[in-house]
Amino acid sequence: MPTQDQAGGPTPQLFFQTANAYQRTQALKAAVDLDLFTAIGGGKDSVETLAKCCGAAERGVRMLADYLTIQGFLTKEGSKYKLTPDSALFLDRRSPAYMGSVLGFLHAPKFTEAFQNLTEAVRKGGTVAGEAGTVAPEHPLWVEFAKSMIPMMAKPAEEIGIFVRQTQPGVKKVLDIAAGHGLFGIDIAKRCPQAEIVALDWPNVLTVAQDMARQAGIQARYRTIAGDAFQQDFGTDYDLVLLTNFLHHFSMATCEALLRKVHRALAPGGRVITLEFVPNEDRVTPPPVAEFCLIMLATTPEGDAYTFKEYDRMFRAAGFARTELHPVAGSLEQVLVSSN
Repeated sequence: MPTQDQAGGPTPQLFFQTANAYQRTQALKAAVDLDLFTAIGGGKDSVETLAKCCGAAERGVRMLADYLTIQGFLTKEGSKYKLTPDSALFLDRRSPAYMGSVLGFLHAPKFTEAFQNLTEAVRKGGTVAGEAGTVAPEHPLWVEFAKSMIPMMAKPAEEIGIFVRQTQPGVKKVLDIAAGHGLFGIDIAKRCPQAEIVALDWPNVLTVAQDMARQAGIQARYRTIAGDAFQQDFGTDYDLVLLTNFLHHFSMATCEALLRKVHRALAPGGRVITLEFVPNEDRVTPPPVAEFCLIMLATTPEGDAYTFKEYDRMFRAAGFARTELHPVAGSLEQVLVSSN
């Protein structure tokens, strides 16, 4: 809908906000680079003390802090700055939920370059950043993903681990496809003492997951399969298969082929837990979830943000009897639980 002025007429506000959105991105990056949020969280709340703490000019700090206040990252009373609750949780480096490191993945050149060619991606209907985009075999981007996204995925991994402990406490054999950092399988192993995890990913990515398993003290119950999920033999008799942030990279037909393979690998009564961005059927709500489709357009040949009906259709075509949708506390994503 067009923005309107106080008299009710249209204004170019939305146009300018969108055209200048890169400025907001760079302001956030600058604040993270300077550790501005951590400094404010630590009590450095004036321009003078912030400038000294961050090693920056007072004029620069004042302008950046005021801009971040306008954008909703800070509050200001008189000449004093404070963190908002969101900034305190996610942008103060001392917080266990700190997400500053996620910028390394979100701003990776392979991503930003893909969006530089968005016009051509729209014309083509898929990425123009190489034939396979980010789903190219052993793409180095996924090592950065595995390292950078740990703070963002910690809460969803915890929620899924709690869900498995409550609904499938005796789980023994778990396959974690495209394991990345390994958090999802590792959290289940920590909560379910009989669970043995088999993590599948590219060899360079698995080194991150193996390190995380060692840190969690579950390495004795953690083994790996290195390679392509579409090519490697999974084995059989899995009580649970994890598909976290994976299916959206591919076409529905490709997803169905993988899901048939997953179905054959399950033990009787086994389940699949899928974590995904799932927009409503209108494909435009809720906005932060529905917007994910554009990332898939720019960076993959055939990926998409699929609706629940589309996921249900894929799983049914692969032999699953039912799929249920569950919210995930503290996340924009949702969990799909599929069973025979």
